[in-house]
Amino acid sequence: MPYLSEVDGQNLLVLARKAIVEAVTRGELPKTIPHEGIFGERRGVFVTLHARGELRGCIGTTENDEPLGEATIRCAASAALHDPRFPPMRSEELGELSIEISVLSQLAPIRPEEIEIGRHGLVVSDENHRGLLLPQVAPEHGLNREQFLAETCRKARLPQEAWRWPSTRIQGFTCEVFSDAKGASAN
Repeated sequence: MPYLSEVDGQNLLVLARKAIVEAVTRGELPKTIPHEGIFGERRGVFVTLHARGELRGCIGTTENDEPLGEATIRCAASAALHDPRFPPMRSEELGELSIEISVLSQLAPIRPEEIEIGRHGLVVSDENHRGLLLPQVAPEHGLNREQFLAETCRKARLPQEAWRWPSTRIQGFTCEVFSDAKGASAN
C-alpha cells in the first residue's frame, strides 16, 4: 500500500475533527463522506484524542472492511463519545482537543525477537481474548520488548506471560501517524 502524504494525513485529521464536532454538538455524523483517493482505501485506523495533554479517548479498527474515510469518521466520533474509559466528550472540551490518527498496515505474524520498539504495534490473541497496542505506546511509556508484549497481553485480559504460550497468536503492524495542533478549528 502506498505511503500517505502529509496532505493525506491533514485531510484525515480535518475529517476526524469535523466528525467529532458534529457528533458532540449535534449528535450526528457528517452527511458527506469523501471516497476519492486515500479516503477510499481500505485500511485499519485508530483515532486517539487528548485534551489538556491527557488521553481522552481512543477507538479504532484493524479490519479493512470499510473505506478509510468512513472508518475515520466512525472511529473519531466513537472515541469522543463511546470509549468506555471516559465520559462522553462535551462541547466545551472541543477547544482543548488534539487528534492523532494512526493508519495501520496489514497485520502479520511476528516473532518476539522481530519486534522493533517504536516501529511495531502488537495484537496478542488467545481464544476469546485480544489486545492491541499501537507502536507509539512502547516508547511513550519506556517499555522494552518483553514489557510491551506483557502489556499487550494485559490489555487482552490475559496473564502478562501469555505471549510465551504456544497457543497465543502475536501479530505486528506498523502505522503512519498524523496529529494536529491543540485546538485547531474544524472546517
